[in-house]
Amino acid sequence: MQLQLFNTLTRKKEEFKPLKPPHVGLYTCGPTVYNYAHIGNFRTYIFEDIFRRALEYLGYKVQHVMNVTDVGHLVSDADSGEDKMEVGAVREGKTAWQIAEFYTQAFFEDAKKLNLLSPHVIPRATQHVPEMVGMIQALEKKGFTYRTLDGIYFDTSKFKGYGRMTGDKNIQGLKSGARIEASPEKKNPTDFALWKFSPKDKKRQMEWDSPWGMGFPGWHIECSAMSMKYLGETFDIHCGGIDHIAIHHTNEIAQAEAATGKPFVRIWMHGEFLNTGAKMAKSAGNFITVRSLEERGFNPLSYRFFCLNAHYRAPLDFGWETLASSQKSLEGLRDHVAEWGVKSVPGGREIKKENSVKEKFLDCLRDDLNFPQALAVLWEVVRGNLSDSSKREMLLEFDQILGLCLDRPMGSDLVPEVQELLQKRTEARRTGNFAASDKIRKELEGKGILVEDTPEGPRIKRKPKIS
Repeated sequence: MQLQLFNTLTRKKEEFKPLKPPHVGLYTCGPTVYNYAHIGNFRTYIFEDIFRRALEYLGYKVQHVMNVTDVGHLVSDADSGEDKMEVGAVREGKTAWQIAEFYTQAFFEDAKKLNLLSPHVIPRATQHVPEMVGMIQALEKKGFTYRTLDGIYFDTSKFKGYGRMTGDKNIQGLKSGARIEASPEKKNPTDFALWKFSPKDKKRQMEWDSPWGMGFPGWHIECSAMSMKYLGETFDIHCGGIDHIAIHHTNEIAQAEAATGKPFVRIWMHGEFLNTGAKMAKSAGNFITVRSLEERGFNPLSYRFFCLNAHYRAPLDFGWETLASSQKSLEGLRDHVAEWGVKSVPGGREIKKENSVKEKFLDCLRDDLNFPQALAVLWEVVRGNLSDSSKREMLLEFDQILGLCLDRPMGSDLVPEVQELLQKRTEARRTGNFAASDKIRKELEGKGILVEDTPEGPRIKRKPKIS
């Protein structure tokens, strides 16, 4: 089976054929670093990570670019309000630059805990302003821009086919309500800022000089300029969250294709929402972070496992009990891998079975990344009649794509404080100080860590808080 991907632009599955096989240009929308990323954000990053791993496993040579938005993302999609960096600075009494640096580092720390591969190129918006200015100048020369009191805007009525990402064939098909409150100076409700002027009554912390005056780039121009710098004017795949379709990605297409006269991206892929009963929003302060999961006693990788239970294009309902079930399943898989021992040499019949199961697993992923079906094949292996050593090797091979760290020793991903207590307890038992050992066991239980002593050594389990 050939790799089939659902293209948001055409609204159908397509056989994937890269522009320059086996090379694949992949751009994924990165974080706006004014606060912690929440687990809804990370659902999209997890889908993109498994996708990249699958591409690489299938033999493609991926060039993965992910931006960091550290300027220009305003609090309103109507190109009004404060820059989110400036909002974060006021909130925490720091500079906008300090906010950007702190939350950039926090994002990558969380990404590491979720076992996300690092992108090959991580361009920051603040480091690519000249490229953005150059792109705006190209649009200006072609007559796609106009000036207002607060910035330089893209005239969407001049771009034929604006809105085709959402199925709107022309500019008249998009209502003003889709962009919240339209500026009275906008020619069309869907026009968007390419460059915003700095306020005259106060100095911004992040601003640059330009041919149009002091200011800063619009959010949409950032991704187009940076993606094309590293992947070319036309590239293979652009991924992001479903919330980016109607505005951010629609605007990326318009400005990029208007500037170059070429198709921008061949395949667009979008991850669906994580539902928690109420929309998670950083502005409302009701979001769950990777740190929140750890504080409740969850291994972040149990959330990665949890995300496999729904197709990336289907909504996923989050619940603490469901997450606890995912953690128990992940711990069970790790136990199996540890118990099944090292690789032995399988016979011919065993090899044939392995190859059949492997193809079944890969076909699930080739079918537009069908994670639930791939996970079902994994459980078939666990419960099937292959030898233990073959089962172990199959799970570890699948894990090259799923990224669950199934061969990671139990307790290795616990926080240092807990690891230190476990080491002290092991030493207490070794020296026969069982009173101290029991005391440490109770202390660990208070931290949500259960220790079961077995002939093979202590077995570590987490007991997360689910209420």
